[in-house]
Amino acid sequence: MRAVIQRVTRASCTVEGIVTGRIENGLLVFLGVEDADEMEDLQWLAQKIVNMRIFSDENGLMNKSMLDVDGNILLISQFTLFAQTKKGNRPGFVRAARPDKAIPLYEAMLSELESLTGKKIQAGIFGADMKIELLNDGPVTIFMDTKNKE
Repeated sequence: MRAVIQRVTRASCTVEGIVTGRIENGLLVFLGVEDADEMEDLQWLAQKIVNMRIFSDENGLMNKSMLDVDGNILLISQFTLFAQTKKGNRPGFVRAARPDKAIPLYEAMLSELESLTGKKIQAGIFGADMKIELLNDGPVTIFMDTKNKE
């Protein structure tokens, strides 16, 4: 499982002209699922997302988590995080999980994040043509891969 996590002042997702998710002050999380992913990967990543200290404290240092600042999350499915680009100019996506595996894990991530934060998690629509708008704060952008835990 891979995630690109961006600290944002605001972010929104629109599908066919309809806003499906919108947040202020929090994290925009792009999530990619691969065939090898399991619930253990999901739980590890969810804990990291909500507890990562990437928000500024009173001294301007990144010492607070999104839980500490009462932040929000916008979760977007992003199979292209598993793009393979070594050959040619067209990326391949053979490592990305097919919808029958990816959708349940994406929905489980929504539930896990809601459980950890006690908040409704805003989201895009899996597999849709989504338009994402954001104002990156910092900028702070973190890439995580659950296969690199150790």
